[in-house]
Amino acid sequence: MKQTDETEKLVKKAVRGSTEAYGTLIGQYQEYLYKTAFLYTGNEADALDAVQECILKGFRAISTLKSPEYFRTWLTRILINAARDQMRRAAKTVPYEELWERPAQEVPREEYFDLHDAVRALPEKYRAVIILKYFNDLKIEEIAKLLEIPRGTVSVYLARARGMLRARLEEGEAYGQKG
Repeated sequence: MKQTDETEKLVKKAVRGSTEAYGTLIGQYQEYLYKTAFLYTGNEADALDAVQECILKGFRAISTLKSPEYFRTWLTRILINAARDQMRRAAKTVPYEELWERPAQEVPREEYFDLHDAVRALPEKYRAVIILKYFNDLKIEEIAKLLEIPRGTVSVYLARARGMLRARLEEGEAYGQKG
């Protein structure tokens, strides 16, 4: 989702204090925010809480945004931190069948669950780069800026995460099966 000139104008208005402009921006990004939070937290309630916290923190801090062209990156950083906080607060077990909806593409249900379980089982730093790269289609440079880590580190994390996912899926651990 590339930021348009119209979106940039809204961001500038929001930075200057327009609550209407901020609300319009959140409306534009709400689906993106929810999907990212859901991938991060693994359940609807925690994702919604993380998005709500992100929107509130973003509203309180919008006047500090220096570069309107980086609004999405700035908001995503707030969302990831909110999702991390939510996961710490809500360390609970969710019934397996509530975790994921059937994907739109024709992937067998078991493989879909395996992939998402495997992603959720990754160490947090690897999970973040996988979600941002493959579920949100961000470029390595964008991920580096968003997570405030060097570009090379993002590449290393992606390579390690892919290896961990491959091994986990081949072993069948994500579904509780061995070999």
